[in-house]
Amino acid sequence: MRRLTLLICLATFAFVLPTLASESNDHWPTWRGPAGTGEAPGSPPTEWSEEKNVAFKVDLPGLGSSTPVIWGDRLFLTVAIDTGKTPDGSPGEQDRAGRAPDNVHDWVVLAYSTEDGSEVWRSKVGAGVPHEGSHMDSTWASNSPVTDGERLYAYFGSTGLFALDLDGKVLWERDFGQMTTRMAFGEGSSPAVYGGTLVIQWDHEGESFIEALDAATGETKWQNARDEATSWSTPIIIEVDGRPQIITNATTNVRGYDLETGHDIWTTTGMTENVIPSPVHKDGMVYVMSGFRGYALQAINVVGAEGDLTGTDKVVWTYDKDTPYVASPLLYNGNLYFFKVITNIFTALDASNGELLYNERLSDLANAYASPVGAGGRVYLIGRKGKSMVLDAGKELEVLATNTLDDRFDASPVVLGDRLYLRGRESLYCIAE
Repeated sequence: MRRLTLLICLATFAFVLPTLASESNDHWPTWRGPAGTGEAPGSPPTEWSEEKNVAFKVDLPGLGSSTPVIWGDRLFLTVAIDTGKTPDGSPGEQDRAGRAPDNVHDWVVLAYSTEDGSEVWRSKVGAGVPHEGSHMDSTWASNSPVTDGERLYAYFGSTGLFALDLDGKVLWERDFGQMTTRMAFGEGSSPAVYGGTLVIQWDHEGESFIEALDAATGETKWQNARDEATSWSTPIIIEVDGRPQIITNATTNVRGYDLETGHDIWTTTGMTENVIPSPVHKDGMVYVMSGFRGYALQAINVVGAEGDLTGTDKVVWTYDKDTPYVASPLLYNGNLYFFKVITNIFTALDASNGELLYNERLSDLANAYASPVGAGGRVYLIGRKGKSMVLDAGKELEVLATNTLDDRFDASPVVLGDRLYLRGRESLYCIAE
C-alpha cells in the first residue's frame, strides 16, 4: 500500500536552515523557524477552538501543504490553484483526493498581513498541467518558501524556483527540469539560504544533484552529483569550525558539504528509504532520522568531522525505534521530540545521550504530518484532522490542552511572539488571546 512521502514537510513537509538573519520575534524565515529546529522565541496560547482565541481565519485559494514563512508584518505562502480546465478547455476528472491532475494550474505566491489576515498581494509565477502526479495526501505546492529579509524564494520543484521582492515582484527564476519521484509521490524538499547563497537538494529517480546559487541573481555557483534516489528532506546550513556547512539527509548517505566549494567534508551511512525529515542541529551536534520501512536516528558530532564517519566515535549515539516518516523532529530544551512514522505515538529523548524519556500514544491526536514546534516551555502538536495537543516541554509527558479546529492540517505550525499561525487545507488561522 502506498504511503505518504511528502511533508509539509510539509510539511514538507518538507523545510529549511538554522542560521539566518534574526532570531527575534519578528521573523519566522524558514519552515522550521529561526533556529531551524522548530524552537520559537515566543509564547502563544495553549487553548483554542473555532470560538476561542482565533484572531482571524481567512479562506485560502487553491491547495498547498507548504508551511508559511514570516518576515515582519507579512506572512508568505504558496498555493497551486486549479483553473478548472484542461488545456483544451474541458473540465478535468478529479482523483480520490478531490483534485484534477489533468487541469491547468496556476502556481501562486501570496502575502498576508500577520495582524488581521488581509491579503497584501498575490503573484502568479507559473501556469500549466502538473508534469507528474503526487501522493493523494499531497499537493503541487508542498515545497515551503524561505526568506532572508531581502528576497522571498518560492520553490515549486519542477515548476521552478522564483525569487521575489517582499512586495511580490519576480526578480529572477530558475528551471531545473522535471523530477521523476518514486511512485510519482510528488515533491517536497525546500531551499536553504545562508549569506547570499541558496541551496537546492534535488534527489529523485533520475540524475540527482545538489546545487548552490547566487541568491541575488539565481546564477549557479556550483553543482555536485548525488548518488541518491528520491528524498524529500530539506538541507540545513550551519557553521562548523568557522565555515558554513550544508547538511543533507538521505538514504545512501548523510553528508556535510562545504558551502563555498561544494566539496564533501564528511559522510556517514544513510537512513531508511523515502527520507523526509530534515536534520536539526545545536552546539556541534547534528541529528538525522527517518522512519519508512525501518527506524533510524543518528546523533553526529560534526566538529572536526572529516571523511567517512561510519563506525567512528563521531556518531555519538544511535536510536532504532519509532522514528518519524514525514514530520521532522523538534529539538528543544535539550530534548528531541518526534512522532513514530505518521502515527500519534510520540517520543522524547535526551538529546545529549539518547536516553528515552517517554514513548506514549496520544489518544486524542490523529495521525500527524505537521512537525512539532516548541515555544514558551511547551510543545505544540497539530494532527491531520483538526485535533491538536499542547504538552509541557519537560522530561515527562504532561498534556496541558487538547484543541479542535474545523480543518485538516498538513503544514507545520508557525509561531511569532504570542501568536500561532496554522495553515489548513482550506483556511489560514491566527491563534492569539
